[in-house]
Amino acid sequence: MTHAPNSPEARDIAHHLHAYTDARRHQEVGPLVVERGEGIYVHDIHGRRYIEAMAGLWSVGVGFSEERLVEAAARQMRQLPFYHTFGHKSHGPVIDLAEKLVSIAPVPMSKVFFTNSGSEANDTVMKLLRYRSNALGEPQRKKFISRMRAYHGVTLASASLTGLPNNHRSFDLPIEGVHHTMSPHHWREAMPGESEEAFATRCAEELEALILREGPETIAAFFGEPVMGAGGVVIPPATYWEKIRAVLAKYGILLVADEVICGFGRTGTMWGSTTYAMKPNVVVCSKQLSSSYLPISALMIDETVFEPIADESNRIGTLGHGFTAGGHPVAAAVALENLAIIEERDLVAHVRTVGAHMQKRLRALADHPLVGEVRGVGLIAAVEMVTDKAAKKALDPAGKLGAMIAGILQEKGVVGRAMGDALAFCPPMIITEAQVDAMVDILEASLDEARRRLAV
Repeated sequence: MTHAPNSPEARDIAHHLHAYTDARRHQEVGPLVVERGEGIYVHDIHGRRYIEAMAGLWSVGVGFSEERLVEAAARQMRQLPFYHTFGHKSHGPVIDLAEKLVSIAPVPMSKVFFTNSGSEANDTVMKLLRYRSNALGEPQRKKFISRMRAYHGVTLASASLTGLPNNHRSFDLPIEGVHHTMSPHHWREAMPGESEEAFATRCAEELEALILREGPETIAAFFGEPVMGAGGVVIPPATYWEKIRAVLAKYGILLVADEVICGFGRTGTMWGSTTYAMKPNVVVCSKQLSSSYLPISALMIDETVFEPIADESNRIGTLGHGFTAGGHPVAAAVALENLAIIEERDLVAHVRTVGAHMQKRLRALADHPLVGEVRGVGLIAAVEMVTDKAAKKALDPAGKLGAMIAGILQEKGVVGRAMGDALAFCPPMIITEAQVDAMVDILEASLDEARRRLAV
């Protein structure tokens, strides 16, 4: 594709290295340059409007250009544009937000630590749990277990937790001490005739075998998203979390719930941990915490995690960890206003109603020749693309079909995201049933167009 000299697209190609992008391919095709947004829509610099079916990156819960968030940022910027939380310093917004998060936590929590992204938060959890193990006189308890297809971030440590091959290739990851157990994707991983509950039992048995192989006394924590996001919107099978929790409890291993995508209403309850009765020791949140208007993330820890850390910081004389912008006053003020909007407009109940409609509309596509599975909960879903339903296979190489259909979808006015051959849908939580219908109608037309191009 040729772009005019000095156009935004050409300038982007010349100067910008993109996240999650084939850098050589980008030099050929260039970017979609988004100029503005309102509600569930974004507009590019050429005046085209798109339904943002991914809420940006799973994150703009209250929609684009919400004036209350703009005003919250402006007010705080005028009053206290920056302050930090090092060395016994604090400020009103971060105190209010910590108190608010503890008050709405899915299980009793003790303290909140603020970071700037989900990656930083999960990385921090790993550091704090190593610190805790030393405090408890268990220096051998430094290993972590995650799952294949998990997504927990992109720092050296959090990318190691992530269970996606392209996050490891050529980065020399995962680092030592991070292990992965099987993905809980029943459609893809179950044996012929294996029920969801039997499959969940097998997942738990594999986890226990890994724990015993590594040594239960060496494992600090298990990390899990209530619903896997970037791994393809993998919904846990019936009884899965109950059985995983039982294994962890048996060996005294902590559970970390990564709520970066699921938190603040996405699954139809305030927390995915509540939807699936996970009962974690640590909760990590970001994205919809501020609807991503400003970068902010947080981790909540219970008393069993906090107390040894507090003792160790007292022994050493400090907790030697923190980020300059962690708990930034402007980001915290926006997050507080965002949470107020979610509560005042009862968006969690809205997600249950409109989410049920979205799930119904998407599941009606299950008979399409290019659809292998439709899965989801609340306002998060995935449509798995195949060319061979019986074999559950798509085009070679893997991901080619998903990218093709995502491209057609965007041409027709919907921004989605292909994860391999699964197309994800995670629209802003304010979406209406009529807007869901428009989104799914365009998806159906895109599937039909792909079928024509492939002649299947």
